[in-house]
Amino acid sequence: MKRTLLIAMAALMAAFAAFAQNSAAKPKYTELYYQRASLFDALGVDSTNIVFLGNSLTHGCEWHELLDMPNVVNRGINGDIVEGIRERISSVVNGHPAKIFLMVGANDVSHDLTADSIVTAVTALIDYITEATPSTRLYVQSMLPINNSFGRYRLMKGKEQVIRDINARLEPEVRRRGLTWVNLNPAFCDADGNLRADFTNDGLHLLAPGYMVWRDIVLPYVKE
Repeated sequence: MKRTLLIAMAALMAAFAAFAQNSAAKPKYTELYYQRASLFDALGVDSTNIVFLGNSLTHGCEWHELLDMPNVVNRGINGDIVEGIRERISSVVNGHPAKIFLMVGANDVSHDLTADSIVTAVTALIDYITEATPSTRLYVQSMLPINNSFGRYRLMKGKEQVIRDINARLEPEVRRRGLTWVNLNPAFCDADGNLRADFTNDGLHLLAPGYMVWRDIVLPYVKE
């Protein structure tokens, strides 16, 4: 009986050890995150570059073609969050680019974080960027609205007001730091304040007409 108990306890301890090892080995982010972050580390940036930095909304555009500027580089990663950008930001700030256009927050919202906690995280990221590369002009772009009528993203259901609250609270923080706030949101809203249906096919990501509007808004800032 005692031997059986000892064997059972040993097996249980081995199972716990295996679980702990597997948990520790589980990647923090997606495979795509590490693939693109590795590429960005290898490519780097320099002082002539204009960097578009963010999540899938940034990732989904060929910015250098859209803006007709070969020095514009895309540093967006699908699914990225504020913490993920912070952990890969060295490949951007170490090159002291001319400008950074930052948009982040949608995936943090989908993780059920509060508007206040997201704004706190974004402002900490902003402060880090401005301290790490004071010669870089940082432009903080508002979050875009969403459209849940498409029924695609369960974790974004009912999050419309959270996005509005983030924009409302982040703008004064950006301006207080003497940085440029690029308010994209109004141009993307329908009469109900949701993402225009003609700009998207899933309620979150953009089709070409949406990116064309985005281009027209940021182009004066890119060229100034």
